[in-house]
Parts: sequence; C-alpha cells; structure tokens
Amino acid sequence: MGSIAVNKIRQEKDVLIDLAQRMWDCPETAYNEVNAAKWTAELLEKYGFEVQLGYKDMPTCVIGKWGSGHPVIGFLGELDALPGMSQKVVDHIEPVVVGAPGQACGHNLLDTACLGAAIGAKAELEERGLSGTIVFYGCPAEEVLTGKVFMARDGAFDGLDCAFAWHGSPKNQINAGVMNGLNSAIFHFKGRTAHAGGDPYNGRSALDAAELMSVGANYLREHVTSDIRIHYSYLEAGTAPNIVPDRAAVWYYVRGLSRPGIEDAYDRLCKVAKGAAMMTETECEIEFLGGCYNTMPNEYMAKMTTELMASMEHPTYTEEELAFADSLNKQSARYEASKAAGDLEGGPIFQGTNPVQYVTGGGSTDVADVQALCPTIMVNTATYNVAAPGHSWQICACAGNSIGYKGMIFGAEVVASAAVLMCEDPKHLEEAKKEFEAKTKNSPYKCPIPMDVPVPQPKQ
Repeated sequence: MGSIAVNKIRQEKDVLIDLAQRMWDCPETAYNEVNAAKWTAELLEKYGFEVQLGYKDMPTCVIGKWGSGHPVIGFLGELDALPGMSQKVVDHIEPVVVGAPGQACGHNLLDTACLGAAIGAKAELEERGLSGTIVFYGCPAEEVLTGKVFMARDGAFDGLDCAFAWHGSPKNQINAGVMNGLNSAIFHFKGRTAHAGGDPYNGRSALDAAELMSVGANYLREHVTSDIRIHYSYLEAGTAPNIVPDRAAVWYYVRGLSRPGIEDAYDRLCKVAKGAAMMTETECEIEFLGGCYNTMPNEYMAKMTTELMASMEHPTYTEEELAFADSLNKQSARYEASKAAGDLEGGPIFQGTNPVQYVTGGGSTDVADVQALCPTIMVNTATYNVAAPGHSWQICACAGNSIGYKGMIFGAEVVASAAVLMCEDPKHLEEAKKEFEAKTKNSPYKCPIPMDVPVPQPKQ
C-alpha cells in the first residue's frame, strides 16, 4: 500500500530538494513565477508526464498528465512567494535582499511535495498496472487567492474525481474545518489637484474619499455577521501635503464563511465607496481582483489519510536541527502561548500525527475552489518550528533548511500513498463522492471571478 510510491520518492529525494532549493533561491511573486513554472515543467517531462507550460491566459501555470482511466486524481502544487519576506537560513531576522520576496509560506516545498507525490504515485500505478490518471498542477498566485480560481473558471479542473493539496505546517495533521472565502478589490478614487494652501477650494481630494470610505467600512463592521472580516491597505495616497491629492487607491479584502455572506458584505462595501465619492465630488472606479470560496474539505478523505499518515515512518531530526528550531521558537511572538498550550512538550519540532482537526475561520486559500468542484483535502506535515507565526521570517528560514525538506519529503510520501489507496480500492472514492454530492447538491459551483476579469500577466 504505497510502498513503491514511497521508495520512488526517497530515490528521487535529491532531485526534489534541488528544485525546492532553486525556488527558495529565486522567489517569485504571484503571476511572475516564470522560473518556478519552467523548472517544474522540465521535471515533469523528465519523469514521463505529458506537460503543458501555460494554460489559457496563464503563462506560469503548469499541467502535467500521465495514465488513463479512473480515478482521475489532481495534485495541487503552488509556485509563488511572498513579497518583502526575504530571509537567510539563520536564527535571527536577516534578509537575503532587503525588501525582496521570500518563501515565508513555503511554496518552494509545496510545489515540490506535490510534484514528488505525483511522481511516486505514477511509479506505483505503473508498476502494479493500476488504473488511474494523475494530473499535476503547478498553480500560480495562491498568495493573492486567485490563481486556482482563474484555472477553475477556465476548466482546468474539469473531469477530476478527487484532488490532494499539501502545505507545510507546524504539525502533522489535516484540518476538516471551514476556512474563510474572500473577495478582493482595489478602490481607485480620482479627484482634482489644487494648491492645498493657496486655493484648496478648487481641489477635490481623492485621499479624503479613500479615508471616508475607511470610516464607512469601520461603521459597516457593526452590521455584518460575526464571521465577516474586512481589512485593507492603502496603495496610493497623494504625493505631498501642499498638493490636494487627485488620486488615491485602497485595497480591500472581505472574508467570510460563505459565498452569499461575502457577496452581501462586499456589495455593501462598494456602496460605502460610492457614497464616499459622492461626498467628496470625486470619482470611484472599482477594480475587482477576484475571490475564492470558503473551504469544504472532504472529511472521509481526511480521516482515511490521517490514519494512513499515523502508520507511516515519520522524519527524525538531528541535534543541530532541534537546536535551530528551539532558537527560532524562543524568538517567536507565539512562544509563551505555545508553551502554555503544551505545544512544545514534544520538542521544538512536532513529531507524531494529530487526529483530524476541526478549526473554523482564519485565513483563506484558493484550494477551496477545487474543493467546490471535487472531493479534495489539504494534508499538512511539519516543516518548521512549532511556534513559528504564519507568513514569517522563521518559516522562510526553515523552507530553505533540512527541517523543511524533511517535512516536504514526508508530505510527498503521505499524499502519494493516499492517492494510491484511492486507486486500488474503489470504495474510498465512492465514499468521498457521496459526501461531496451531499454537501453540494443545493449549491453548484459559481466561479467568483467573472469571465471579463483578465488574468494578470508576468511583469516584464
């Protein structure tokens, strides 16, 4: 059960680590993952996949296929890094290049773990003559939560029977709770410039409009359901105090636990923006960037894979790795809370397997839009110190370190073995589909991104 797949992944470990290291050395932000896509495509070709580099209007999307028949199983890799998160593999904050991107979400490990899982599963299906089609996806732009949504809109996931995602984590576990969906938009205000001291009455301040929108958004928070989260960042706010700003822009996220709730709150936020423009005699242009669904993990697949993960050989760590993780933990803002919760009792790096978790709320992922199309889970294995905050320099340091590589290889082994189980025993897919159909029968997928919204292109 998965032993051929595991052996293949271990056999190719150095090749996989090399890819992860290259992606760590060359972090690329959303829709700019030119090298990561190229390197991933080259490895897929090397291992006998039929490869497509570029999908529809997405040049940094990679799709690799192998096999025939059912089940058709997707493996969801991700390619992008986080802006401004450059970090060396040291136990203190020290960027490689100040202000440059970095792998603070570990997508260099994520892409490679899912690629390794696809290679391992292919090897086992091939050797045992099992029916099944493997489809690996190198997905751009997860960090802006639209890459897989554009792919879903354009049919990339059509025909999948089920799918597996993987993500680095402080623990080995699978969450079957619901994470937030999201809408993302930039509100551009256009006014009229004037001398702020000499003739301010001739100006119409775009910044005033943006600030009034923020005031209105803060009042709106009182009148939405408790799951709704509204947060924002200014992108443009004028150039000098003595010039009435004629342009301002503010980027908003609206999150929630259901698409109807998100869309209702987003519509009301748009009305706030238009009202702010009316009050300031400015113009408002709304640039809708996209949105994603709330997650809907397949509980049957989560339990099946957790049981499998618990039975497998877990990574072991050297004294040097444990000391490095311990030093990172002690610098974390979460250290005392993690200590009080007992998370550090097993050591500075998590070892073992937790039962299925049911944590609701928090962040978002565009994996959710695949979960709305077919039974899908996200597997987590430990790739960094237990107390590391999310999207932190500590995660980036571990993603370029043997701690991250060990968790990546283990994650590949777990995902590949679970995929093989889906192929060798039809009851697993039957149960997963039964649950999926029950959850979606009254709510068919409606892509949050309209067809007229273009896919962002790589910066030249």
